[in-house]
Amino acid sequence: SLYVSEYFSQSAQKLSFYSWYGNAKLFHFHVPEDTVLLRWLLQASRGKGPECTSMEITVHFRHGAPPVINPLGTRFPANATVRPSYNISITLSSAVQNTTFVNVTAPAAGDWFIAAHLPEAAGRIEVKGFSTPCPYMFQADMFVLRLTDMPVLEPGVPTPHTVVSPAKPLHVKVFVPKHAAGMRFQLSSCVTSEQRACTVRVLLGSITLPQSFQRSLTCTGSTNCSLALDSPPWEKWLQIMVESLGTANASVSVEMLASFTVCRPGSTSSFLNFISLNQSQAGARPGAAGSSAPAAGEAPRNASGQRSSCLQSQPVVREDLDVVSVRYRLLNGPSVPVNSLSPTLLLLNLNTGMDSGGSLVVSLLLNKTSVSLANATVVACVSAASPVLSLNATRNCSTAFSQGYPLSVSTSSAEAMLIVLYPQTDDWFLSLQLLCPRGQGECAAAEAKVTVFAYLTPCFNDCGPYGQCSLLRRHGYLYAGCSCKAGWGGWSCTDDTKAQTVGTQNLATLLLTLSNLMFLPAIAVAVYRYYLVEASVYTYTMFFSTFYHACDQPGVAVMCIMDYDTLQYCDFLGSVVSIWVTILCMARVKKILKYVLFILGTLLIAMSLQLDRRGVWNMMGPCLFALVIMVTAWVHHGAKRRHCYPSSWKRWVFYLFPGITLAFIAISVYAFMETNENYYYTHSIWHVLVACSVAFLLPPRDKHKKPWAWSQKLTCRYQICQNDREELYAVT
Repeated sequence: SLYVSEYFSQSAQKLSFYSWYGNAKLFHFHVPEDTVLLRWLLQASRGKGPECTSMEITVHFRHGAPPVINPLGTRFPANATVRPSYNISITLSSAVQNTTFVNVTAPAAGDWFIAAHLPEAAGRIEVKGFSTPCPYMFQADMFVLRLTDMPVLEPGVPTPHTVVSPAKPLHVKVFVPKHAAGMRFQLSSCVTSEQRACTVRVLLGSITLPQSFQRSLTCTGSTNCSLALDSPPWEKWLQIMVESLGTANASVSVEMLASFTVCRPGSTSSFLNFISLNQSQAGARPGAAGSSAPAAGEAPRNASGQRSSCLQSQPVVREDLDVVSVRYRLLNGPSVPVNSLSPTLLLLNLNTGMDSGGSLVVSLLLNKTSVSLANATVVACVSAASPVLSLNATRNCSTAFSQGYPLSVSTSSAEAMLIVLYPQTDDWFLSLQLLCPRGQGECAAAEAKVTVFAYLTPCFNDCGPYGQCSLLRRHGYLYAGCSCKAGWGGWSCTDDTKAQTVGTQNLATLLLTLSNLMFLPAIAVAVYRYYLVEASVYTYTMFFSTFYHACDQPGVAVMCIMDYDTLQYCDFLGSVVSIWVTILCMARVKKILKYVLFILGTLLIAMSLQLDRRGVWNMMGPCLFALVIMVTAWVHHGAKRRHCYPSSWKRWVFYLFPGITLAFIAISVYAFMETNENYYYTHSIWHVLVACSVAFLLPPRDKHKKPWAWSQKLTCRYQICQNDREELYAVT
C-alpha cells in the first residue's frame, strides 16, 4: 500500500478569556478521504513580561461542526439537546511554550473544528492603554496519513485479502448506497501463514468526536463471524480496518463479504409534485393538462404501494433566506400523513458546508382530530447521515454509527420541539411513525396528521430580549453566537440565574442618565462667569452623555433618540473636549489664542477618536498638552507679577485643591474600579466627580466684567440713549 502524508497549517491566534462563544478562537480543517491517521500539533505560548502568569488553555475538538461548549456551566434552552464536547487542557506554567500532540486513528473525512479559550473572564473593565495584558497565543497544525490505493469491497462479492503483519493493519472500504436499510459484514476463511488458528479484530466505521460509534468485531479461528448494522450512512464510503492479534511475523489471509438490504421508498412522485407546484404558480400552459394526467393516474397506485413499502418519502424544498438561515418547505403542505406500517421520511439538506454554524429547529404539531385512537403516539427521530427505519420495533433513535434525537407527540401532548445546536454538515432526516401500546395491529388502519416546521437559524429566538446575535467569521467560514446582557447567560441568553431584575435595570438607567445633571452647576458657574463657550461644551456633553447611556443599557429600560454609534461618538467627543476647554480656561491665556486652541484641539480630538475611540491617549494626550500650556501660562504670570499664581490662598484651598482631588478620584474610579457588575454606579460616580471638579476648577471672571444684572439687561421701558460721539453738524 502507498501512503501519502499531508500537512495543513493555520496562523496563530491570540486567546481571550471566556465570557461568550465569540471569545473562543476557532480553527477549521478539512480531512481528506481515505485518511488512516490524523495528528494534531497544538502549540501554545505566552509572553515573557511580569504580567504573564501560569494559565490553563482549554481545547475542544469536534467533527462536522464547531464544538458546543459550556465553560461557564450555564443552562441551555429548554428544548436543546447537548452532548459534551471532547476537550483537553494545556497548562502554561514556567515554560513559555507548550507543544501537545493528539492522534486520531481512522478519522472521519470532512470538516473538523478546534476551539481554544482561556478561563472565565474576571469581568473588570480595563481602559485601553492603562495596562498591558499578557498575550497568550495558540496555533493548531494538522498532519494526515492517507492511503492512496485503498481496496474496495464490492457488495455481494466475497473478496480475499491479506494482513501482512500486526504492525500493518489492512484497510478496505465499501460504498453504502442510498436507501440501504441494513448492512451485514462477514469475515471467513481466516488462516495464518503458519497454518494456525488466527485471531483478528475488525473495526467498522470512522472515529468522530466528541462521540464515536465505531463498531468492533473479534474473529477467532476459521469459522465465519459477522456483524449486522442497521441504517448505515447513505451514499458514503465506510472504512473497515482489520488487524491481526497473532504472532509478530505471521501474515493472515481472510475473506470478506459485505451485503446490503435495500429499502424501497413508497413515494416516488416528488418530481411530479414539483411539476404540479410550478404549474400552480405559473398557471395553465399548453400541454400542461396532458403532462399532469399521468400523475393523476398514478396517484391510486402510489397510495396502494405505500402500504407495502418500508418508508414514505415526503418531498421537501430547501429555501435559503440569508447567511446560516434556511427554511424547509413541504411540497404537499405543512401536514404529513403518518401511519404505523412504515415511517414517514423528510430530508433536511445541511451539506453545503456553511450550515453548521447555526441552530436547526424542528417543531411538530399533532392534529388531534386526525387520530382516532386516544392512546396512540407519533414518535419521531432526527438523525444525520441516515434515517432511523425501525421505530416500530425498538423505539431506539439510533443508527449504525450515530445517535439521533427523539421526539414524540400524542393527544395529551400535541406539540414537540427540538433544537440542534451547530448541526454537523450532512444530510439530516426526520422519521415519523405511529405507535400503539398494544401493538401495531391495533392501529394498522389509523393515520395521523402532523404539521412539521423545520428551519435553520443563526441564533435560536434571536438570543431573546437580553442578548445580541453576532455573526462570527474564521477565514471564509461563518458561524453565529449570542452575547448576553443584564446578567443573563447561556447559549441563547435564557439562563436567568444571575439576571438583573427590572427594578435593577431601571435603577441603573436612572443613575447613569440623571448623574449627568450634575453638569448643571458647572454650566451655571460658567454662564455666571461669562464663559459661554465652555458652558456650551458642558451642555453638549451633558445632553449626549445622558442619551448615550439611555441607549447603552443592556436591559429593557432603553431609549435611543438616534443611532447608537453616533451617540457613543458624541459622548466621547464631548467628554474629552470638556476636559480640554476647562484646562485651557484655567490657563488664562489671551482670548484669541484660547479660542484658536479650542477649535484646533477639538478638530484634532475628533480625528483621534475616529481612529481609536477607546484609546487612553485620546483622553490623556489632550489633557497633558493642555496641562503643559496651563503650567507655562501660570509660570509666565507668576514671573511677570513676581509672586505665586494664582496669588490668593483662598483660591487654592477652597477651589483648586478640591477640584484637583475630585478629578484624581474620578480618574482612579474610571481606570481601576469599574467592572461589569458595578458599572452602573461606579460610572455614575465618575459623572458626578468630573462635573463637580469642573465647577471648582473654573477660574473667576475677568475683573473688568460686571456681574449679570438681569434687571438692567432685560428692561421693558423707554430709555434716553446717550450718544458719546461729538456732533459735527446739525440739520436745520
